[in-house]
Amino acid sequence: MIPLGIAFGLLVTHAGFDWWWATAFTALVYAGSLEFLLIGLIAAAAPLAQVAVTALLVNFRHVFYALSFPLHRVRGRIGKIYSTFALTDEAYALSTGPAAREWSGRRIVWLQVLLQGYWVAGGTLGALFGELVPVRLDGLDFALTALFVVLALDAYRARRSVPAPALAMICALVSMLIFGDGMLLPALGAFTGCLLLSRVPLIRNLVRGRESDA
Repeated sequence: MIPLGIAFGLLVTHAGFDWWWATAFTALVYAGSLEFLLIGLIAAAAPLAQVAVTALLVNFRHVFYALSFPLHRVRGRIGKIYSTFALTDEAYALSTGPAAREWSGRRIVWLQVLLQGYWVAGGTLGALFGELVPVRLDGLDFALTALFVVLALDAYRARRSVPAPALAMICALVSMLIFGDGMLLPALGAFTGCLLLSRVPLIRNLVRGRESDA
């Protein structure tokens, strides 16, 4: 997380923000991929509604994380609130694996604290470096794209599902042809809508099965 955080911090200063914005983003927003998107959205003075919808679509997967995340092990209201706030892809993957079945709530919270600490430290270091060495490094803006490519490859290796990646590529290409640089939000919306529509027959079969059992 530190190398990616350094790239994020450099992008913050390259976008014209002061270095401390990187610390604020990583400490208060703490949403990984969304933070990379926020740099461009805020720099372009995007409407608040667009920012909100983008955040919803990008982080919608966290709704499903909560279904199996062992929050019941975490004690105390403050601990539960922070653990919910700090529920990231990395924290979920580590705390729901086979090796984490016996972990205590304290260990889960400390894991999340350390993960966020690495992210904040990386972002701050990158931003400070960008302030001290004001030389623009080309290619850093590809860090977010590279992150999503790696996540997509990992998801494909885990499920070996061709239709979903193919559908995502089609939605992205069509949105790029129609909307140009503003393709992200339409592509995410179209992909999410297509996935939901693909599940309609399954939901109908489940409902019919329950009705027949009754």
